Amino acid sequence: MAAETKNEFLGTGRRKTAVARVRLASGKGKITINGRAFDNYFVLETQRWQASQPLTVTGTAEKFDVRVNVAGGGPNGQADAVRHGIARALISADAALRPVLKAEGMLTRDSRMRERKKYGQPGARKRFQYSKR
Repeated sequence: MAAETKNEFLGTGRRKTAVARVRLASGKGKITINGRAFDNYFVLETQRWQASQPLTVTGTAEKFDVRVNVAGGGPNGQADAVRHGIARALISADAALRPVLKAEGMLTRDSRMRERKKYGQPGARKRFQYSKR
């Protein structure tokens, strides 16, 4: 992930079907997601906290400007994908931050995915109602 171009650090984060491509550049802590302001994109406080968690844990919130392209999934999955991407980009910027992020579990890709619908059933697990007569 460490493709460094003009002092930019890249990281890719994933969660469910959401994929976030993160670019970190030295700056004053401005976060932009899909060309929109951070507070405008993530409306809920919990989503904003989740997405910016790697920056607050490592104390680098004021050091980097973050630009994110995120697609797929819903708002919560996207917030988690952004969190994963920022954590990975921070490691490419400074490898000394790895133990802190690893201890908080921000580098682990959450592998839980939606289970597929099976044939002969209305959903993944649910069965059609059994009729005896």
